[in-house]
Amino acid sequence: MSTVAPRSRFALYLDLIRWDRPAGWLVCLWPTLSALWIAADGFPGWHLLAVFVLGTILMRSAGCCVNDVADRDFDKHVKRTAQRPVTTGAVSVKEALGLGAVLALLAFGLVLTTNAAAIAWSVPALLVAIAYPFTKRIISMPQAVLGIAFNFGIVIAFAAVQGTVPAVAWWMWLGNLCWVLAYDTEYAMVDRDDDLKIGIKTSAITLGRRDVPAIVAFYLAFLAIWVLALAPYALGAIFYIAIAAALAQVAWHWSLIRHRTREGCFKAFRVNHWLGATVFAGIAGSYLVRQ
Repeated sequence: MSTVAPRSRFALYLDLIRWDRPAGWLVCLWPTLSALWIAADGFPGWHLLAVFVLGTILMRSAGCCVNDVADRDFDKHVKRTAQRPVTTGAVSVKEALGLGAVLALLAFGLVLTTNAAAIAWSVPALLVAIAYPFTKRIISMPQAVLGIAFNFGIVIAFAAVQGTVPAVAWWMWLGNLCWVLAYDTEYAMVDRDDDLKIGIKTSAITLGRRDVPAIVAFYLAFLAIWVLALAPYALGAIFYIAIAAALAQVAWHWSLIRHRTREGCFKAFRVNHWLGATVFAGIAGSYLVRQ
């Protein structure tokens, strides 16, 4: 007779929102904070910092709820996702959607403390986040839709600070889209064999044997676009040292994924937040020295 106690609802909810796997919200947070610093010409103040840190965590958690409901019939056939709470039935579809709605409403409440422009941009951000899980059935590179969803943090950050979204925000948006394509293709490479069997569309499947060079190209495009977009801000040596460190990380990623092993690709995805943190540190450090 088993002596293992059933998991509490709270523990199941934490598992549902990937609380023990912060890499997912960290890759959203660093570009958002980078945009916040650029928009504010330095430290944006504690209010906006709290809004965007908490909002990022809440929206990523809400996205996990929607994603797991949308993918519950697919996840049972994938080694990495077969034990997710919704897939196993430990958390019902109604519970998951209810939790996601509460988290999204909390995030929206945070946005309400900013301004009208940020509030307006938060609406399409929510709609794209909801739509993303379903695009894996119809779009050959759904990672691009994920990038659009994740990139709204950049847009909303500029809107919250400046009341508008200038051209530099859209260049940062485009560069960050390339970064999302890089790390989420690494993620998709982990499940490629399973996804081929069940008919899920991913960039890893679409790119085929061009996956590794494409990922490296995406990383380089991300860094090149951000360097060009932020050049007018004269961020200084600290920023360019950070970019050099980020390039070194790109080489590390190539070494992890070049043999296309499940372990190497998953590790490459999980450590991506360090690349984003490095770029943000270069931006924030440049403003700190200047001020």
